Amino acid sequence: MSWTEIVIEVAREQAEALSDALMEAGALSVSVEDADEGTDAERPLFGEPGMEPTEAAWDHSRVIALADTGADHAALVGEAAQACGIATPTFSLRAVAEQDWVRLTQSQFEPIHIGKNIWVVPSWHDAPDPDALILELDPGLAFGTGSHPTTRLCMEWLESHPPAGKTVLDYGCGSGILAMVASKLGADAVAGVDIDPQAIESARYNGERNRCEIAYFLPEAFGDAHPDDRFDLVVANILSSPLKLMAPMLASRVSPGGALVLSGILERQADEVIAAYAPFIDMQVWARHEGWVCIAGQARQQPGATG
Repeated sequence: MSWTEIVIEVAREQAEALSDALMEAGALSVSVEDADEGTDAERPLFGEPGMEPTEAAWDHSRVIALADTGADHAALVGEAAQACGIATPTFSLRAVAEQDWVRLTQSQFEPIHIGKNIWVVPSWHDAPDPDALILELDPGLAFGTGSHPTTRLCMEWLESHPPAGKTVLDYGCGSGILAMVASKLGADAVAGVDIDPQAIESARYNGERNRCEIAYFLPEAFGDAHPDDRFDLVVANILSSPLKLMAPMLASRVSPGGALVLSGILERQADEVIAAYAPFIDMQVWARHEGWVCIAGQARQQPGATG
């Protein structure tokens, strides 16, 4: 099926009513633009900073209706105009180029190479290096595909410090990407926690696709299942404010001598996050990338412990 845009320029007081009438007359969708866009007469609308909108259209508005190419466009415009009680306006037609929208969307997401040997590969791509650590992960509703600098930093830390044979907690797991990296690097047991039920659902699905055995929990369920458990490695890629608030809790989840890795922190926020964890764990910046940092530290051994 092919589509055509019907382009109509009208005054502000007619734009909203005409848009509704075009939909009632059979348009597939309708949008309104500033017909003066790109000229000196252009003006902001719809909530630009410092400008609260009071109208639903511009003084000189462009109404664009999408319709089937085979539809009677003149009749559609005429019916809408009659419903609004206005004279039938002049209009122009624009063909909408044929697109394979699925392929177009997929082409925007290529495999991502992280660190030395990690690839995040959408399901519609082949892995560039079959012998690498491959994560099959499609863009979705939960945060974490490896494209953000903070996710990348945490993945690079994990690759540099493989948690083989260790227990790992991914707090604020999102899509589960960090938990899956830990699992594929040989972690003995991995748990992921997130406050968003949709993220937990996404993480479980991703774990199954990547053949990773990971236990995912909402915070309350995690507390019930692991009330006092500590982990050899705790990683949390969230934001600086919640990381500071959760410092006592996250630090308490790290086994003596274990590692804590944090990201979601801007470079200018690093010192205050490090200070929040200072009573529990000595943290320092491990790496920086595009204005973000990853900080890491080792939990103190219990008094009398050796090693």
